[in-house]
Amino acid sequence: MDELLIVTTGGTIDKIYFDDKSDYQVGDPQIGGILRELGVAFRFTVIPIIRKDSLHINQEDRELLRATIAAQSAKNVLVTHGTDSMVETAKVLSSIADKTIVLTGALNPARFRGSDAEFNIGTAVGAVQSLPPGVYIAMNGRIWDPAKVKKNVSANRFEEI
Repeated sequence: MDELLIVTTGGTIDKIYFDDKSDYQVGDPQIGGILRELGVAFRFTVIPIIRKDSLHINQEDRELLRATIAAQSAKNVLVTHGTDSMVETAKVLSSIADKTIVLTGALNPARFRGSDAEFNIGTAVGAVQSLPPGVYIAMNGRIWDPAKVKKNVSANRFEEI
């Protein structure tokens, strides 16, 4: 992998809560700081294009994301995305050929102690370097085919369909 392109869309991974999970805003992308802190041995570029909870991401946003990724020369792409509509976005990105695209996010904000953000990012970085071209989801310690996974909201995890 020459360089990793990271495109951020917001979601829980970047949320900042002001009082016990009731009032929040989507803050700056956390992934660049996390990767710098971990001292990764690859170059990366972060393009923050959307700052939304994924429940508010619409088709226009998905097309912007698709066009942004398609216009870049990078073959390895990691997308941070909210978990509620991650599968829907992954399906839109599947029209992009010749790139390995991995979507990941977090069920708890990266700023929270015990967040799954770092683990999911690590899983996604490994996946984007080793998988063939296509679109994948990295959540809960697994790599998922977007056509065969759903978020189980009540259990707060991804599972096969």
